[in-house]
Amino acid sequence: MAIISGGETLTNRAKNRVINGNMRIDQRNVTSTINATGVTYNVDRWLGRGVGSDGVFTLAQDTTSPVNFTNSLKAAVTTADGDIAAGSSYRIQQHIEGNNIADLNWGTSDAQSVTLSFFVRSSVTGTFGGSLANGDFDRFNVFSYTISSADTWEKKTITIAGDTTGTWYTNTSIGIRINFSLGAGSNLLASAGSWGASTKEGVSSQVNLIATNSATFYLTGVQLEPGITATSFEHRQFGQELELCQRYYYKRVQGLFGLGFINNTTTMGVSVTYPVSMRIAPTALEQTGTAANYQIVHLATAAACSAVPAFGGETSTDATRVTATVGSGLTAGQAGGLRSGASGAYLAWSAEL
Repeated sequence: MAIISGGETLTNRAKNRVINGNMRIDQRNVTSTINATGVTYNVDRWLGRGVGSDGVFTLAQDTTSPVNFTNSLKAAVTTADGDIAAGSSYRIQQHIEGNNIADLNWGTSDAQSVTLSFFVRSSVTGTFGGSLANGDFDRFNVFSYTISSADTWEKKTITIAGDTTGTWYTNTSIGIRINFSLGAGSNLLASAGSWGASTKEGVSSQVNLIATNSATFYLTGVQLEPGITATSFEHRQFGQELELCQRYYYKRVQGLFGLGFINNTTTMGVSVTYPVSMRIAPTALEQTGTAANYQIVHLATAAACSAVPAFGGETSTDATRVTATVGSGLTAGQAGGLRSGASGAYLAWSAEL
């Protein structure tokens, strides 16, 4: 274990159950617009969501950060909602896999307390709220914190007693949901500090960031660890953090995507091996660009694809099959490869919670 400037810890121990809490990994590399369309992932493992909502906010990786950090997740309000309906909400979340919280013993008499710590910066001051919830969304514990100075980084620490009842998954399903509220209606607000079965996402009388147009909210250094004491943020090596993220989302950008065998005169099946075992076997392929951005390479020739690569239907947690198509000219039984030289062209697979 090594200590870096400012007392921050670099270690291989997995005390922090949050993945990418320092917001450094951003495979999608986009600015997401969050409204009432449901879940939208942004920087790896983090998502935004609006429910029954009229307001809109964006999420994106940002370089604004406190000492010892290089990145943050920035939320910016682009359409304000100053009169939030009773059941509406706006939030930033991370879903933690059940396998990573099994030792907390939640749902039993041996449930451990946890401590949530994070750095936050907002253009709006006052009392903010959030909650921890289970995968079934029927156990909730609301927390609150105060932002004292506008546009200033502040560290917050919150200790939460472990839940001795309810169902808390310890497998590949959602174990814990961490929710940072950017606005919630009256039906979703409660006093902080106790477990309950009603859906709650924020604290009573909280400030709703979504009510202020152009308001900004930055988050980084998020850590959830066992115990009642917040320790310094666990700075994992970049490669370690990337591998943890790739269990849930893997994006392969241009170059050679994989090798395979030609099926007939127009199609080839390509095998792609994931760098780490994914949480579950993906069931779809994400890609960008046009058919012309992709090529089948065979013998000494390269043929432009006539369609963007497609999900091949054969998949596991370790590898998948991609189908590439050209107009004609292939020979069944020959080996080939799928590649792209187009800037920004990619293939991606999701096993998000």
